[in-house]
Amino acid sequence: MIPPAPSRLVQRQLGLMLRSRVAGDDAPARAQRIWGAEGERWFTPKDPVWRVHADASMFPAGLTSLLLQMLHPMAMAGVAGHSGYKSDPWGRLQRTSEYLATTTFGTIEHAEEAIASVRSIHERVRGKDHRGRPYRAGDPHLLGWVHAAEIDSFLRAYQTFGDTPLTDEEADVYVRQAGISAARLGVVDPPQSVAELAVVLGSYRPELEATPAAREAARFLLLDPPLPFYARPGYAMLASGGVSLLPWWAREMLGVPVPDVVSALVARPLGHLGTAAVRWGMAGLAERRPSDLPDGPEPATSSQTSRHPDERGQRVGDLAAS
Repeated sequence: MIPPAPSRLVQRQLGLMLRSRVAGDDAPARAQRIWGAEGERWFTPKDPVWRVHADASMFPAGLTSLLLQMLHPMAMAGVAGHSGYKSDPWGRLQRTSEYLATTTFGTIEHAEEAIASVRSIHERVRGKDHRGRPYRAGDPHLLGWVHAAEIDSFLRAYQTFGDTPLTDEEADVYVRQAGISAARLGVVDPPQSVAELAVVLGSYRPELEATPAAREAARFLLLDPPLPFYARPGYAMLASGGVSLLPWWAREMLGVPVPDVVSALVARPLGHLGTAAVRWGMAGLAERRPSDLPDGPEPATSSQTSRHPDERGQRVGDLAAS
């Protein structure tokens, strides 16, 4: 037997490290539950939401999403008070990753179980922000901001760092499909197109504020991530890409000194390099998802196709679990 080439070993080790960080040490067992379960699914690999959520661009997108979401003072208060993002950052990432994977790629039964579990947790997350205003995680208005900031970040990243950007029509479908689980989680009338998404994001601007907690969290994510020294250069490239996707006003509010020209000429190319490295590393894993196989079977999906998240027969794009 010919031993694998050194580059192949490096590729696999990188893939294993990335998978462990994002999905946890029990990632194969979690993936088996998501991919191995029999049953009807909302999405197929052809759906825009599946394609976006399965792509390596989700790595910088996750940072963009967090940085944008934390500009809402009540969302930031909930994260600071209840998430343990400093004491257990990887655990929080892994729980989020599993939720996205389950609601995108899992069976409808498992997706609805995951949504119900998060709704239950949200009911217990309550408190006051830095100005003493009460908040609760299950507030539909607050959920609306979190959802809009998230899918805007995911879509921006895919269109920038993905191999095959979506067409304008597919981008609208992505926004609509991503709203299906959001509506079940508690978001009222999630946006159904890119244009509607832009309107929703703009409507929240007067509520946004760079609180001390938000700036502290941004410094933690960008300057002091919980990583060994050898992993920090790669993370810095992904973080640069994530920052480059932020609107200029968000960078300004967070005190991130990256002018537009630096963002375009330095940060974004670094993001491309970081995302390409992630894509290469994940491709080196021997364990592949069914959707990765060129002639593999497509998961069963709902027999009806609807155009509104409240219709039970709607097909929703599956999220990729590694």
